Amino acid sequence: MEDKAVNYTLRQPLGIVGCISPWNLPLYLFTWKIAPALAAGNCVLAKPSEVTPVTAFLLSKICKEAGLPDGVLNILHGNGPGVGEAIVSHPDVKAISFTGSTRAGERIASLAAPKFKKLSLELGGKNPAIIFADCNWERMLTETIRSSFFNQGEICLCGSRILIEKPVYEKFKTDFVARTKQLTVDDPLEETAQQGAIVSKLHYEKILRCIDTARQEGGEIVCGGHPLKPEGRCANGYFIEPTVIEGLGPDCQTNQEEIFGPVVTLQPFKTEEEALQLANATSYGLAATIWTQDISKANRVAAKVESGIIWINCWLLRDLRTPFGGMKNSGVGREGGWEALRFFTEAKNVCIQL
Repeated sequence: MEDKAVNYTLRQPLGIVGCISPWNLPLYLFTWKIAPALAAGNCVLAKPSEVTPVTAFLLSKICKEAGLPDGVLNILHGNGPGVGEAIVSHPDVKAISFTGSTRAGERIASLAAPKFKKLSLELGGKNPAIIFADCNWERMLTETIRSSFFNQGEICLCGSRILIEKPVYEKFKTDFVARTKQLTVDDPLEETAQQGAIVSKLHYEKILRCIDTARQEGGEIVCGGHPLKPEGRCANGYFIEPTVIEGLGPDCQTNQEEIFGPVVTLQPFKTEEEALQLANATSYGLAATIWTQDISKANRVAAKVESGIIWINCWLLRDLRTPFGGMKNSGVGREGGWEALRFFTEAKNVCIQL
């Protein structure tokens, strides 16, 4: 007679976990990690970016006023090589959730892997926007402007490589450039401002170097490409014109490396197969957008694009219950919804013989 048993799974908190977030969405991404970690029953060591520390400090004040017990949430300020590596390397920290650059993710993985810590790494992106001729033109234009330049392009999900079906390439370029030139770059406190300042001098200089590299590679700057100096309060701020570049192939540095600024490239394609080749031509695989009214084609392309997040006829439409994360050099693991709670717990199977 076969033995009969009941199996059930316990999910228990890990204990102490580390949450390290970037500067581009400093409160949103910080709390997105901390909340599920606390909900799962862990204590948290959390490090915000040293570039944007104030929102994390204000969050700590709110948590104290709300009565969160001492030691449950510990917000540590400092740079990556100092405070960040101390969190990652500490033997009592059982898991690390990190959002940031691929370079920093590689360093974290090298420190954490020998200690067999759980890792969730949401890293860089070089995301394609694939535009087929049969798309809803007006909606596509509006959303592609957003996905290109929202938050100065300083979002890992922004579409920085725009791939356009050949029959509509010239029309797209004309319409897209016209709308790009209409964007108002100004003090973000001004109601008319549609694009604000770059986060820091260091990043501002990096973006301008990337634009110079595109020129050296033979790219044509169709619009933008220069720094801006607004008047008034932000006269000394780090502003860059929204920039559109064409004439570069998939293998050049401009189309391979993450710029993380208001810079996009245009590339034409003739066939669905060529669109997929261009979309998958980088080491990144975070997000992609597909624009077509043919739902069969949309699903077919979505299945073959090497990205963890695919938007069809939309961009940044988020259901926070769904898995979030990338493949290839865009990271490992998934966050959001049940994925986050699974990450911040340890599964234990219990088998009881009847």
